[in-house]
Amino acid sequence: MCKIFCNFAPAIERTRLFMETLLKNLGIIILLLGVVCLVIYKFACPSNALLIVSIALEIAGIISYIVINRRRD
Repeated sequence: MCKIFCNFAPAIERTRLFMETLLKNLGIIILLLGVVCLVIYKFACPSNALLIVSIALEIAGIISYIVINRRRD
């Protein structure tokens, strides 16, 4: 039984490291989504809804970046 699960150990470790890296960079990813919303606003369709979504993403990205990285240290 152990041989079956021991074969998956490297894959589980890689997945864990990937998820930790993704969590560490989650705030930056959210900030970039806010920037993408602003670019769409500028070039595609000027709508106030995009501005509201982008500012919400920017604020959420900054807060999540601070909270996650403070908790990890």
